[in-house]
Amino acid sequence: QVQVVESGGGLVQPGGSLTLSCLASGRIFRIYDMGWYRQAPGNSRELVAVITNGGNTNYADSVKGRFTVSRDGTKKMVYLQMNSLKPEDTAVYYCNADIQETNTPSMSDYWGQGTQVTVSS
Repeated sequence: QVQVVESGGGLVQPGGSLTLSCLASGRIFRIYDMGWYRQAPGNSRELVAVITNGGNTNYADSVKGRFTVSRDGTKKMVYLQMNSLKPEDTAVYYCNADIQETNTPSMSDYWGQGTQVTVSS
């Protein structure tokens, strides 16, 4: 069994900062890309940022220069540092990880349950 669990959402004022964390645990052989997606009411889920196992990153244009994605040394945790937050960043943020479980030949896509981020005064 593999689990992906996010934490760190909440309410923040415009211009403020928030950090999201995500931990992958369980019978993990290898983790490839990890990243963050978000979904606002009435919208489809969209990519926010992704980081490869080698540390390469990719960001949505709307968050470039404000958000930073990173991974810890174990490669099992991924973070999203969000600065200069705007009301339009309000959404449920989901962690995503491409994971190969122990004793399985291929990689699968895992999602967390989501954490709410609300940017409002």
